[in-house]
Amino acid sequence: MNPRTVTAIGAVVLALVAGSTSFDRLPGQDADRAAAAEARATSTRTATPSPAPTWRPVSAAALRTVDAVELGAETLTLRAEDRTVSVVSMRDGKHTVGLLNRLLGTPARTRTAAGDAGRCVPASTTSTWGGALRVAALAEPAPAGNRVEIRVLRDHVRSRLGEVIDLTGPDGVQVGDDVRPQLRDSRRSERESLGSDDAEAWQLLLEPGWRSDRKGAGRNGVSVLTDDTTVTVIGSPMPVRATSRRC
Repeated sequence: MNPRTVTAIGAVVLALVAGSTSFDRLPGQDADRAAAAEARATSTRTATPSPAPTWRPVSAAALRTVDAVELGAETLTLRAEDRTVSVVSMRDGKHTVGLLNRLLGTPARTRTAAGDAGRCVPASTTSTWGGALRVAALAEPAPAGNRVEIRVLRDHVRSRLGEVIDLTGPDGVQVGDDVRPQLRDSRRSERESLGSDDAEAWQLLLEPGWRSDRKGAGRNGVSVLTDDTTVTVIGSPMPVRATSRRC
């Protein structure tokens, strides 16, 4: 990636507010425009909606069966094969971090004062497990209503017992996946170019959430950042095409 791409991606990850851009050339767009239009007309492209949060306690025995964690637009889902173990709301920071501590063990923690991680970013305590899963617990709710901001940085993490736990976004998308088909089939409002003529980089909305009627709020929810068309980060909330500078 060139310096411009690195700077743009870093700004999205830290400040969580993507700037506008006029560059919007899609990979393989000319050859595939007709096919993509037909596919959009005959099928549903939206991701499967996140399940509703569950508020019942999760036993230690149930946690030992977890083999995947899925980040949705407004929830974090713990799964054991095809079975849902727990669905945690991102509006509940204490429950989210507490459950991950039990599942993954003690994280590396950092504390950030209001504004240090970017304009409009409140004070937070960030927990990172294995360099793979990062959760910032906010000192106060964000305007969207979330109490945590979550970033998936790798395709798996180790549990406190040493077991491999897959980390995914909606529909099984993982860090390292090629999302060229999703980019090709997405609407313009669901993607944003962060690259340049000689180095592609994108932000792509996978599942909408955190609805806002505020002008310039963009399309919020769970998004991916890419290097070329390969996923490097999965995050929520992470708005696409947000132009408002208001906090």
